[in-house]
Amino acid sequence: MFKKILIANRGEIALRIMRACRELGVQSVAIHSTADTSSQHVKYADESVCVGRTSSAESYLRVPNIIAAAEITGADAIHPGYGFLAENPEFAEICAENGFTWIGPPAEVIRQMGDKATARTMAVAAEVPVVPGTGLVASVEDAVKAAAEFGYPVIIKATAGGGGKGMRVAWDEDELMKNYVAARTEAGASFGNDAVYIEKYLVNPRHVEVQLLGDGSGNVLYFGERDCSIQRRHQKLIEEAPSPAVDADLRRRMGEAAVRLAKRVGYTSAGTVEFLLDEDGSFYFMEMNTRIQVEHPVTEMVTGYDLMKWMIRVAAGEDFTFTQDDVVVRGHAIECRINAENPERDFMPCPGRVFYYHAPGGPGIRVDTHVYSDYMVPPHYDSLLAKIIAYGEDREEAVARMRRALTECVFEGLPTSTPFHLEVLENPVFLAGKATTRFLDEELPQLQEGLRVRAKSEEG
Repeated sequence: MFKKILIANRGEIALRIMRACRELGVQSVAIHSTADTSSQHVKYADESVCVGRTSSAESYLRVPNIIAAAEITGADAIHPGYGFLAENPEFAEICAENGFTWIGPPAEVIRQMGDKATARTMAVAAEVPVVPGTGLVASVEDAVKAAAEFGYPVIIKATAGGGGKGMRVAWDEDELMKNYVAARTEAGASFGNDAVYIEKYLVNPRHVEVQLLGDGSGNVLYFGERDCSIQRRHQKLIEEAPSPAVDADLRRRMGEAAVRLAKRVGYTSAGTVEFLLDEDGSFYFMEMNTRIQVEHPVTEMVTGYDLMKWMIRVAAGEDFTFTQDDVVVRGHAIECRINAENPERDFMPCPGRVFYYHAPGGPGIRVDTHVYSDYMVPPHYDSLLAKIIAYGEDREEAVARMRRALTECVFEGLPTSTPFHLEVLENPVFLAGKATTRFLDEELPQLQEGLRVRAKSEEG
């Protein structure tokens, strides 16, 4: 086992990794920007190093400074968490070249699966179902030709994309010609790579992802699925496990498909294969995330396995002490991402001081957060304040516990997305387990009206 791990991240995920380290008897090193000097992950770590100024480019993305921090503290491994450099193959290679163990999949796997066109080709080779689509399309004329073959609507995707950037839906040829240019422009500006490809657009699917873990001996196991259909601009807001739309047979088929792909590319560590689940029960490969996911706690709650500790143990050379038959999904878990945003103003980010924070508790409640009373939420990074996870024997109990937890949670001093989550948890479509990726498109007016009523009631 490692003696000391540097966590190349911040906030709640840095704390999550440090807690796993402490349980394994491993020391942790925090890095931070000048804006995060008083962050909780800095206070909790055994050691900390400032790696730059406030912007991500000058700190959490500054590779030479991070490597220097690992060297001066004597770390023997680096965990990237999610975001920032977690899916950067060059960073993984630099870590290895400087003698640090990378806690994640091999750099070449990150490179292959990070390129969506290559990942699609690998999925086809592994006999994983894919949505009808193309390889890279070099011109708008090629895009129009492909769309004529598949039929509208189609979706244009950046091959190096993520977070919904470089993605555009086209419902006819005129819209395709306009959006093709827009998608390439955005992809080039966001990722330094303007290459795109075309897929048939599924109008009303669910977003269902399978959690994987692979060890160094070629064993790859799946840990059930998560339903991440409630999204805003391709950003997940609420996740749950298991999916209300997936039965035992479908879970097995999706899990086995994900494992086939992972084994084909030589996958180790934690990762996620994302699928689109159509209304007729067909599922199609969308992409692979070569890192731990924000929403991993719901899987931990329903399977009982600590994914973060197993990431570290696998990187340290340990193999699984259990088999696929030992991985059983029990009960139901839901995660709500609480952000410093104003849902009544189009989810506008609202950084500022948290004058008072009170965490929810009670049976079945887990809270992953880096926030404390009098904490200043900086404007330089994402607006995530906390992840509240509720577990119950069934979905009905998990929903009830989440409602209770949301009403107990207090962040005084700035708006949060908590009222929005309460509205979703009272929505009949959500309660029926019927939410798809179009949920917000169809239900947002009703949710906003509920927010207005809720705000007036609280004022009164």
